[in-house]
Amino acid sequence: MEITCADYSGILCKVKQLREQANTIEETIQQDVRKIVVSVKEKKDEALFSYTKAFDKVELTKFQVSEEEMELAYQSVEPAFLAALEEAKKNIISYHEKQKRQAFIDIEKEGIIRGQLVRPLQTVGVYVPGGTAAYPSSVLMNALPAKIAGVNKIVMITPPNCEGVDPHILAAAKVAGVDEVYTVGGAQAIAALAYGTESIPRVDKIVGPGNIYVALAKREVFGAVHIDMIAGPSEIVVISDETGNAAYIAADLLSQAEHDIRATAICITTCLELAQEVNREIEKQLMSLPRSEIARESINRNGAILVVESLEQAFQLSNEIAPEHLELHIKEPMTALPYIQHAGSIFLGPYAPEPLGDYMAGPNHVLPTSGTARFFSPLSVDDFMKKSSFLFYTKEALGQVQQHIVNLAEKEGLQAHARAIEIRFEGGEK
Repeated sequence: MEITCADYSGILCKVKQLREQANTIEETIQQDVRKIVVSVKEKKDEALFSYTKAFDKVELTKFQVSEEEMELAYQSVEPAFLAALEEAKKNIISYHEKQKRQAFIDIEKEGIIRGQLVRPLQTVGVYVPGGTAAYPSSVLMNALPAKIAGVNKIVMITPPNCEGVDPHILAAAKVAGVDEVYTVGGAQAIAALAYGTESIPRVDKIVGPGNIYVALAKREVFGAVHIDMIAGPSEIVVISDETGNAAYIAADLLSQAEHDIRATAICITTCLELAQEVNREIEKQLMSLPRSEIARESINRNGAILVVESLEQAFQLSNEIAPEHLELHIKEPMTALPYIQHAGSIFLGPYAPEPLGDYMAGPNHVLPTSGTARFFSPLSVDDFMKKSSFLFYTKEALGQVQQHIVNLAEKEGLQAHARAIEIRFEGGEK
């Protein structure tokens, strides 16, 4: 892993280079995704069967997983796994319950009632990856906030393999209260959720991470359906002073690098000796990592160890990156929070590693990536709700602001707007 020691401007250039590298998207992939989306929109199930055979090498006769199959999967997985799911579920619910918004009504002025209604979305589609790795934790993180919001129907969609669907994913779906499960993956699955087919219902919103084809398909269908965000590839920034534990830091960097060769793992430290030790630890730990080939390519392509003069510079660099995951391995991590402007999720101290957030602590692990933490937030209960405003005015209350509205409408050249106000006060009407 390359260690960069330079002045701040030099290190900033390195950071920008890594960001551009990670964000490179082949135009050919976008074109392929667009063709898939159009085909599913037009041919529906016929296209899904064809793409599943071509891409997943599986010939299906149906897409929906039956309740009996769900129950068999639940019964087949080890009790320790179910216990872990239940503990994670409890923590996710306790955290996300605090995010629920309330409707309100405002009657501060006589003759005026204002308010806001909060309603859950009716149908949500949850995409769960099933390619190089299966992620039961993603089922919980996407479905449980939707349940808390009160979503009427949660539809899960996940790629099949020659043996069907990973039973651990189906068990997680049962624990999370998913209503329907379908075995379709990739861009074609996103198109099916966006437009509906003979087998798969159209949804109001699609959430969940996936590969580049899934991400670009979500971008393609946005507008026909709402989406959470364009998530991926995974990324982590670890900030450390001289008190950092090199073995912990290396392990945490590799925890993201093993996701995907496009993942980004960056350590920013004030200590050159620690930087060198982290580099040695990465090489040592790669030797025994089952997904070492993926992790090594990720580290070589998108990894970096940056040595800076101060923690202030480290925080500044981190804000430039706006990482998905930010770990603070420093002496007093809580004191750094005021300096962190942009990060999806922040992990404080050596005993709050990123996988704690992925699986167990409760905050959502569906997070903004590729610098979008500058304006996106983690997935939350808010993502599964919509708001409507309402107004009531008496004639007297409207009369008090009549001329203001007319003045504004006429200034904008919208005479019908002005007329809609004036007509209510003509001829002494009551």
